[in-house]
Amino acid sequence: MAVVSNISSSGPIEPAEDGAGHVDAPELRLFVMALFFIFGGITSLNDVIIPKLKELFTLNYMQAMLVQTAFFAAYAIMGIPGAALVRRVGYMRGAAIGLLTMLAGCVLFIPASNSATFAIFLLALFVLASGVTIVQVVANPLISLLGPARTAHSRLTFAQAFNSLGTTVFPYVGAIVMLGSLAHVTASDLSGTALDAYRAAETGAVVRGYLGLATALAILAAVVWFNRNRLKGESHGQGSIFASFDLLRRPRFGFGALCIFLYVGAEVAIGSLIVSYLKQANVLGLSDQTAGKLIPLYWGGAMIGRFIGSAALRLVSPGKLLAFNAIGAIGLILISSNAGGALAGYSFIAIGLMNSIMFPTIFSLACEGLGGRAADGSGVICVAIVGGAVIPPLTGHLADLTGSLAMALVLPASCYAIIAAFGVYARKPARACS
Repeated sequence: MAVVSNISSSGPIEPAEDGAGHVDAPELRLFVMALFFIFGGITSLNDVIIPKLKELFTLNYMQAMLVQTAFFAAYAIMGIPGAALVRRVGYMRGAAIGLLTMLAGCVLFIPASNSATFAIFLLALFVLASGVTIVQVVANPLISLLGPARTAHSRLTFAQAFNSLGTTVFPYVGAIVMLGSLAHVTASDLSGTALDAYRAAETGAVVRGYLGLATALAILAAVVWFNRNRLKGESHGQGSIFASFDLLRRPRFGFGALCIFLYVGAEVAIGSLIVSYLKQANVLGLSDQTAGKLIPLYWGGAMIGRFIGSAALRLVSPGKLLAFNAIGAIGLILISSNAGGALAGYSFIAIGLMNSIMFPTIFSLACEGLGGRAADGSGVICVAIVGGAVIPPLTGHLADLTGSLAMALVLPASCYAIIAAFGVYARKPARACS
């Protein structure tokens, strides 16, 4: 509640321009940190519900990964419209609309549970992710504007640490609420009305979790709407929002957008497989709930790495640090896939530490020099997040084809290799956008 009181404790905010193209509004920084916390936490809950829905609807790995496809497809569909919305109504109103859309997605889990239909769960996730997309279009450029350009890499990485705090807290609570079993049977043991009743009862735990989130989102949306006029002097690009894609002609931005696609895909694929990977007898042999409680270690590693990276990026070239972390992720994948027991399990989880600075660093390196087109660039980047809809099911398909989760990790490893190349390419500052 500290964020609420700080935002609403004074009169209208007139962010002071310092001549370097940024605004000084500390209260808004706290608000943006809260946004990063919320949409990070909600995204990571997918890692908890995937094993739940996989068991309830007797899905293979590729089918279960459709959870991520439904969620991250929203970035491709809503990224540019979300940027257009923000340009039209401003950052604060855009954030309020995004939060209310997230709330609607949470509420849709009620009919999904009542009907015990997998497709309706996917629809609820799509609506929820549409709201997350709008909020993310707001958050990324806004945190870049709230301080000097020279510390934008560090500031965005620090904000992403709060994103990781959400991804650390939410899965642990979600594992307790959603992965507990109500019966000593599985969906594969049942059929007909008994199966429908079992699915409805088990999905009720998922509904309770998302209804709790809906309550929090309603409160935050109300606070944001009450403060919708607090940010003054916003500047956004003009012209057709679809012209945003001409930014892809800039080699640095285009390469960066590709790396966002690959990074999100790799990160989501690995996070989605944590429970299944740790359950394997040759790894840790854990139950669903016990493995689910270890998901926070993956996202917690990213959180710790982002706090460390926020400081390191003030001393080390962002491109070089990005390349180092990407190579480190490949090394951990090689260790995990060629080992067994605790070494395989915890080296797999430790990939989160290497992921830590990747998204904010790729984003800020790609968007360097965009100036007034920052919102347009953010919209295109949000479209690139659709990698989370593509790479995970492909990874799942590899697992189904080879019968090995370890073999399927060759796809995320390939994504990290290209990201390392981008880090080397973008190690020098970009020229300003004309």
